[in-house]
Amino acid sequence: MGSHFVEENMEGLIRLCPANHIPLTPLSFMERAAFVYRKNIALIQENISYSWEELHERCVKLASALSQLGGVTHGHVVAAVSPNVPALYELHFSVPMAGAVLSALNTKLDAATLAQILQQLEAKVIFVHTGFIELVLQALVTLQEKDKPYLLVLIHDSSNVKELPVSSVPPKILDYQTLLDMGQPNFKIVYPKNEFDPISINFTSGSTGMPKGVVYSHRAVYLNAIADIFRYEMSKSPVFLWTVDMFRCNGWCLPWTVAALGGTNICLGEIDGKEILESIYLHNVTHFCGAPMMLPKIADAIGTNQPLLPNNVNVTVAGVLPPPDIMTKLEKLGFSISHAYGMSEALGPMISMPRKSQDDFSNSNEDANVKIREGIHNIMMEQVDVKDPESMQSVPADGKTIGEIMFRGNAVMLGYLKDPSRTEEAFEGEWYRTKDLGIKYPNGYIKLKDRVVDVIKSGGEIISTLEIEGVLIRHPMVLEAAVVARPDDVLGETPCAFVKLKEGCFVTDEEIIKFCEDKLQDYMVPKAVIFGDLPLNSSGKIQKFILRAKTKALKLCLPL
Repeated sequence: MGSHFVEENMEGLIRLCPANHIPLTPLSFMERAAFVYRKNIALIQENISYSWEELHERCVKLASALSQLGGVTHGHVVAAVSPNVPALYELHFSVPMAGAVLSALNTKLDAATLAQILQQLEAKVIFVHTGFIELVLQALVTLQEKDKPYLLVLIHDSSNVKELPVSSVPPKILDYQTLLDMGQPNFKIVYPKNEFDPISINFTSGSTGMPKGVVYSHRAVYLNAIADIFRYEMSKSPVFLWTVDMFRCNGWCLPWTVAALGGTNICLGEIDGKEILESIYLHNVTHFCGAPMMLPKIADAIGTNQPLLPNNVNVTVAGVLPPPDIMTKLEKLGFSISHAYGMSEALGPMISMPRKSQDDFSNSNEDANVKIREGIHNIMMEQVDVKDPESMQSVPADGKTIGEIMFRGNAVMLGYLKDPSRTEEAFEGEWYRTKDLGIKYPNGYIKLKDRVVDVIKSGGEIISTLEIEGVLIRHPMVLEAAVVARPDDVLGETPCAFVKLKEGCFVTDEEIIKFCEDKLQDYMVPKAVIFGDLPLNSSGKIQKFILRAKTKALKLCLPL
């Protein structure tokens, strides 16, 4: 037998031979979709639509052009700075088809941070949407001083995203369609020789500092895309509305999931409530995902005599949920809302379950408890637990004992780009350590309490800032809220609330405190309230380290 065969100890068995082992890669999903669903609509944006057959050919040609013009090959990085347009979806397949690694970057980054990330990536090619060309050129000024050549490819689209006038686009930048036309449809796709080869690099939100490059493998992405089918209760040929950014964990791996199911991708111009609702009715959307902040926008767009949705629409959001009245309004219209928890290192959400399953953590209804256990123990996440970070023993499932949420499984990152020490720290003890605190209930439900760095330790009590924020956001005049620890000479730390009010609203700090007193235990009630805008990072997350510094600088002397 050839040297590529590996003999198994048990007589007559062979493992890892070409007949029984092909490296897992989501590229196979596109190949299958082009064969099985060839004439079905794969992607729509306004007046543009492609079948799976057409989309497959475009991806192959783009991979061919990248290999020829850009010299892109195995292990090279291709970056993209773009909103959710068809080109960015195509890059999720065409870049790995060329053997390269895709890094879709946050369009909300400032130029300095983008420059640091591009320097770390050493990308061979950068695809940039016309709406963000000035940002990218500004970031490249520093890098060009170091004589690093970059091939820029400009993405145009027909959406409502603001584009630059043609005259303002610098010369010597290649147009996306021009590059595509250079490719050959008979290009031989470069499949990974090892399924652990990198396929993408996603950067964390950088809520506590410089974003970290999280590297995904072909294998993990393939398995997580399959897990998404269960996680979001998808079936054959879903209609997926792109409200989650593709630069966030590769759109939670859903570009590949939709291909695996032969579904239809709907790209939007602007993400607002009115357009989301219109798209749902127009295209019979079945699923969409993203940040909870879009739910109030949809609720506000609902008219007085709004007809019920054409079909049940599954929505999954990750983050702090809006007030219950908004959720109820959406559910009455026909939305089924699930709440997810995850992170970049887990390729997006790793826990997802219907919102209503979380209403009663001591639920004795076995059907509800099965939903909870399914949500926690996903088919590709082997173990999720709450552990004592020192002893690594599981905490009691009593709904009270706090520990660190940890997990292990087949849908986990390879590690942090060019940062082996952080990678080793993250995987210490053979579990991924989230640095999130949580509790576990008897029915298996795990509830996030807080980040380790955010929790407040006050007079022997451990206070969850998330719980206080959940109360604050229910105040009818509060738009956004964040709670951090305020140094205290007696208790060590006490809660300090930062509140942004809705436009045109006014409320005093005493009224906010009284509102909390009616809903929280005494030790959890904020002892100080500060009004104003909240500092956000490029992902829209509140930068609590800035607020903590502010509490110290202000030296508040409000009464306890």
